[in-house]
Parts: sequence; C-alpha cells; structure tokens
Amino acid sequence: MNQLFSPYSLKGLELKNRVVMPPMCQYSVTEKDGIANDWHYNHYVSRAIGGTGLIIIEMTDVEPDGRISDYDLGLWSDEQVPALARIVDAVHQHGTKIGIQIAHAGRKAEDAAVPVAPSAIPFDEKSKTPRALSTDEVKEKVEKFRLAVRRAVQAGFDTIELHGAHGYLIHQFHSPLTNQRTDEYGKDLTLFGREVIQAAKSEMPADMPLIMRISAQEYVEGGYGIQESIAISKAYQEAGVDMFHISAGGEGPIAAWGRPGTHAAYQVPLARDIKQALDVPVIAVGRLDEPVLANAVIGNEDADLVAVGRGMLRNPFWTLEASVKLRQGNVIPQQLVTGFPRS
Repeated sequence: MNQLFSPYSLKGLELKNRVVMPPMCQYSVTEKDGIANDWHYNHYVSRAIGGTGLIIIEMTDVEPDGRISDYDLGLWSDEQVPALARIVDAVHQHGTKIGIQIAHAGRKAEDAAVPVAPSAIPFDEKSKTPRALSTDEVKEKVEKFRLAVRRAVQAGFDTIELHGAHGYLIHQFHSPLTNQRTDEYGKDLTLFGREVIQAAKSEMPADMPLIMRISAQEYVEGGYGIQESIAISKAYQEAGVDMFHISAGGEGPIAAWGRPGTHAAYQVPLARDIKQALDVPVIAVGRLDEPVLANAVIGNEDADLVAVGRGMLRNPFWTLEASVKLRQGNVIPQQLVTGFPRS
C-alpha cells in the first residue's frame, strides 16, 4: 500500500514523497516586471528544505495583461528566466522537484486596462467588462503560452502545469458560461485548451510530464459538473496532459445553493472520480492539512499526490512535521534534527 511518504514517478519526474506545495499567488513582484525576487526565492526554497516532494510555483503569466495583478510573476520575457532558474537550482539542492504554473487570467486580470476573454462577459458587477478576443488573437495567445513554456524549460523546471481552473483564460474557454463565441473556439469549447496543451508539449522534453489544473465543478447556476469535467479532461488527456490537479470553482460568485463547504477533503471525491474515469494520475487539493487525512487520500487510492496549501503557508516544515506524526519516510535535515522528537 502506498503512503504519503512513498516515492512516486511519472515519466521522468521522480519524487521522494507525495507531498505537493500547490501554486499560491504571492503578489510580491516589487517592480511590476514579473521577475521573481528574494521573497519568492526564500518562500520556495524554505519549503524544499522543509521536505516537500514537489513544489509548483505560483501562477506565472504569458503576457503583462494576463496577470491577476501587476505584482504577479511572468514568463513573457527572457529577462524573467534567470531569477526563476536560481530558485530551481536551489530547490534541487534539497532533493525536491519543482514545476511552474503557466497561465493567463483572461477576464480576471484586475490591473489590465481592458481585460480580454472569450466573450465580453464581466466576472461580476464590480469587474471590468472584457473585450472578446478575435480568432487571430486567440491563436496569438496559444503562441504566447508556447513561448512561456519554452522559457520554463530553459529555467530547468522538472514539470509544467497549465492553469485551466479557477475561472482563468483556459477555463473561460471551456465553460459555456463564459464562452459564447460563434467561431471555431465557440463551436468546440476545448479547442483553445487543446491547442495550448499541444503547444506546450512541443517545447517540453519527451520525458517531462504535463500537469493541468482544472475546476471539476462550477459552483454557479448553470455551471458544469463532474460529468462535464470528465469529458473536458478526456479531451485534454488525449491532447497530451499526463496528470490532472483537481480543484473547483472560481468562475463566478458561489451561489448559496451550490456552495461546496470548506470541510476537510471536500474536493477529494472530484479527484477520485476523474482518476477512475480516465485512469489518469491526479493531485488532490483542498483542506488536506491534517497529515493522517493526507495519508489516507494516498492509501485509499483517491489520488496519487496530495497538495497542501494553507498548511504549508503557515509552516514551511509541514512535510517534516507530517513525517514525524506519521512515523514515515522523510529524513530530517541534520541541522534541524534537534528540533524534532527523537522517537
């Protein structure tokens, strides 16, 4: 039986344990240039020292107006590569693997003068109305994803994650709530996502796995559910996705009738359903901060990896603490041994 501290491999990605630090925006770029700084370096490297198997760097955008805010990371320029490569090299020194989430915020780009989207539908009444992309502009966005992935590979990342969740651009294209186009990208809602996947794969080494984060459930009236997301994921799997990172929501205000709650492991059934339906590896996420629970998700074969977000924001050494509590696996760095129970 696999456990939280069992090793895991997917294509050329070999992890020492199944703990993932998921992408969580820091909004900490100081010069608004998209370049990682000392905060990002310390933030990620400390979690590598803390024993995490896989770190996925926060949403990193393919163009300036694709950022949620002007303080987000970017990979639209070669000038942004060295700072990320520095983080990658330092994380590797501690036996941790590292990926990066490539994205475009679409209509949720808060600091863009005029956000862009599949259709001119604002996120809510307080948000700017986006401009609908022309067909040629959609194809240009695919190319920008491709170039961002090329730069991520140059920086030395071990895996790439495409952000197709939480109401950002790829999600906006595959949701009928936000895609009301009449061109080819409206007739086939997964076309944009599939083209981005294929563009990404064209830049990635053959043994590097591609992860995609999806919202498996839309918690708004008229939104899609698990059966629709299985079909969407199947299309993306056939296009080249090797693993799915299963989240939910993000496309609009959560109506009271559809609120999922915030109880522990509330998204795990979604991860399990997609894993079983597609026979594909998945990452589970969502209120999995308790080590015994995270271990059960792996032991019960609900998911292959477990992402711990808030718990790792609170404690860079969450993974080491979990290894002690579960009496499993991880080797405590010699410099920290006296801080942990000897038993």
